[in-house]
Amino acid sequence: MGELRIQGLMAEVAGRQILNGVDLVVKSGEVHAVMGPNGAGKSTLSHVLMGKPGYTVTGGSVTIDGVDLLSLPTYERAKAGLFLAMQYPVEVPGVSLEELLTEALSAQGRDASVVHATVAGEAERIGLATRLLDRPVNVDLSGGEKKRNETMQLAVLRPKFAILDELDSGLDVDALRACSRRVEAATTEFDLGVLAITHYSRLLEELKPDVVHVLAQGRIVAAGGPELADELERTGYAEWVEEETPATAVADPFADPFADPFA
Repeated sequence: MGELRIQGLMAEVAGRQILNGVDLVVKSGEVHAVMGPNGAGKSTLSHVLMGKPGYTVTGGSVTIDGVDLLSLPTYERAKAGLFLAMQYPVEVPGVSLEELLTEALSAQGRDASVVHATVAGEAERIGLATRLLDRPVNVDLSGGEKKRNETMQLAVLRPKFAILDELDSGLDVDALRACSRRVEAATTEFDLGVLAITHYSRLLEELKPDVVHVLAQGRIVAAGGPELADELERTGYAEWVEEETPATAVADPFADPFADPFA
């Protein structure tokens, strides 16, 4: 059984400390949800795990099956088995989806000859129109189509662990159901471990969490079963953010320019 282990992770951006000692362990086949108020560091956590430039790790460790991820560039983290489904998937003009996935599988030493057939099958399963598959990656796709595309890539690549950074953002009910059901199925099909970052419990209606964590002020402050997500929907995060106000929250200067700066 594989394991994504985060221990005492601390990180800063633009000279401001955002993560203040995050501890979290995800095992193969498990779904862990991370919820929390705006400005808590949820997206920062996903960026630091994947090695996005502009973030400085000031303490702690992150490993997959004992492999030190923090010492690796992003592409090596992906080869080690980590996948990030971005909150705002980027467009890659001039690179087709099939080319991207062929190179990714080849880099892992896997059979890339199956890409075309696998992509077609996964597109049908996720409800992504086949006419979109010949376009450059995410170019001229709607927000929902981009999220379906990201989920399809995850299914084709079959990583050990997937970080879902607000997969539910911008999705209608049908797209959310299709994407979350595909990820849930992957936890049994190829033992995918999932770290799902979300504001709302609606994602977790189809993607069944084993553990729900509350991230506030840069650290995990509470954890529980699926019922914790429902409780948070009712009560909010006031218990953990009494000293935190929008004036003290830190905007991420490396985030998408159209994103909520306090997400």
